[in-house]
Amino acid sequence: MAKHISVTGVVQGVGFRPFVYGLATRLDLHGWVCNTSGGVEILVQGQNSKVESFIQHLTTDAPPLAKIDSIDSYTDSSNVEYATFDIRQSTVIEGAFQPISADVAICPDCERELFDPTDRRYLYPFINCTNCGPRFTIIKDIPYDRPRTTMANFTMCDHCRTEYENPLDRRFHAQPVACSRCGPFVELRTVNRSDPQSKTAMIECRLTAILRARRLLREGYILAIKGLGGFHLACDATDPIAVAELRLRKGRAGKPFAVMASDIESVRSVCEVNKAEYELLTGHERPVVLLTKKTLQLSRNFRVCAEVAPHLDTLGMLLPYTPLHHLLLNQTDPILMREPAPSILVMTSGNLSEEPIASENLDAFQRLSPLADAFLLHNRDIHVRCDDSVVKVD
Repeated sequence: MAKHISVTGVVQGVGFRPFVYGLATRLDLHGWVCNTSGGVEILVQGQNSKVESFIQHLTTDAPPLAKIDSIDSYTDSSNVEYATFDIRQSTVIEGAFQPISADVAICPDCERELFDPTDRRYLYPFINCTNCGPRFTIIKDIPYDRPRTTMANFTMCDHCRTEYENPLDRRFHAQPVACSRCGPFVELRTVNRSDPQSKTAMIECRLTAILRARRLLREGYILAIKGLGGFHLACDATDPIAVAELRLRKGRAGKPFAVMASDIESVRSVCEVNKAEYELLTGHERPVVLLTKKTLQLSRNFRVCAEVAPHLDTLGMLLPYTPLHHLLLNQTDPILMREPAPSILVMTSGNLSEEPIASENLDAFQRLSPLADAFLLHNRDIHVRCDDSVVKVD
């Protein structure tokens, strides 16, 4: 039996092709799979029962980030016989549409590697795999392939290329895949407040930039930090002087700021967290979750200053969702702890009130220099700006 199968939905950038490859291989089926501008196309040949099982498992065993809208299959009448199952190059279909996965918070595997001194991506702020990392904010066109993303200018090293081309590796066709040898890097620039017309000056690069940023946050400075979908303005959420200064510069008189905590225990130290709220905080979307503040008697550590959310009994809290966030907030890694950092940061959109969030480095320098004391930025472009989502559990 031979079947041609068309799958639509969020099936690109979520590990769907390697899943199809593995499933076909286990069932001893031959044929091919490829991305198109409209979804994923598959041709399978083999025993009838195995082909039917293959189609069934496409739905029941799909990768967790995939969202299938439809699966259509029909008998393939061509006389071509295949001896293997292959992953073909993507195909452009004029006028076709393919939904793209949203950016996904760092997965447990990448987080473990990020803090493993024996891993080659140890403390690398752009670690990712098929199960996590940027998608929507870096894609320029479909099908979702590296040349159509803002990663196109970063040529993979041999190690990354091997992972990228291995269908059984979790980094197979993970388009932002990179390492410190071949990928984006961070740098830290300071603002000369005595001369508003002067340009920012780069003082640190790569890991030293992160260490200096941790120190500046600890010392009460305001940083503009480039994230997945744009810039954030950050400062120590326990420092009333720093938070008040951020309010003054940003022109945000009374609206609350979002707060990012290093881990769930830090969140629980200042807010009540029920099961539904916990799942939102720790899920792969990582939105800002509105939580009820604990009373001062119950909140003994990591007290968020009143200036963060004046006259409110709630706080908008979120957990780190990028490797860079983890590097800024980590409280245990021996190298990072050379420069201890606050456990809870104000993390608000990088803009003056009512302006769009800054997403390009030059634009950020021009618009945010009056607001920030330093810039922690990187050289991976953001194609689509995207602010953090806010959720409240009823």
